[in-house]
Amino acid sequence: MDRVVFLDRDGTINEEVEYLHRLKDLVILPGVPEALRRLREQGFKLVVVTNQAGVARGYYGEEDVKALHEYLNHLLSKEGAQIDRFYYCPHHPVHGIGKYRMECHCRKPETGMFEMAETSFQIDKPHSYMIGDKLLDTEAGKRYGVNTVLVGTGYGKELYDNLTQSEKNNSFDFYAPAMKEAADWILNREGE
Repeated sequence: MDRVVFLDRDGTINEEVEYLHRLKDLVILPGVPEALRRLREQGFKLVVVTNQAGVARGYYGEEDVKALHEYLNHLLSKEGAQIDRFYYCPHHPVHGIGKYRMECHCRKPETGMFEMAETSFQIDKPHSYMIGDKLLDTEAGKRYGVNTVLVGTGYGKELYDNLTQSEKNNSFDFYAPAMKEAADWILNREGE
């Protein structure tokens, strides 16, 4: 069985840039490569699951998403933190154009991208995790049956600060100010 850490992309791995698609605009968040390397060293597979509504809206194409993922992985690989698989949803049910305007099962908080990962991994759900900076990330993780971490980068801190205690208790398993603390929590839970 594979222990997998599913990761949102924008605001979680890299700085939040509205409709990021240009390589020059990609900035990896501080501490992320080291945290991902530590997870890899302990045997976790790293899988990105990202909604890319910019494709649906016609702002950029799927080839731009793939090129950005290749570039991101090139940068992370230099730090021993490469991503094992990337999955993205190019759809939007309201703002999509052409073939991209649709209700789909891959757009988070749906679980389609997690299920796509099952073609490459035998996912050990009790020992797998979803890290993201929005509640749709943690909701998707919960629906899929993995442990969830809301990270305080991107939209996470502002979101966390405005949640009631009940919402915090029910929306995710752990809040981490940044990726380092998310990795610490996961590794401590797993006894690494």
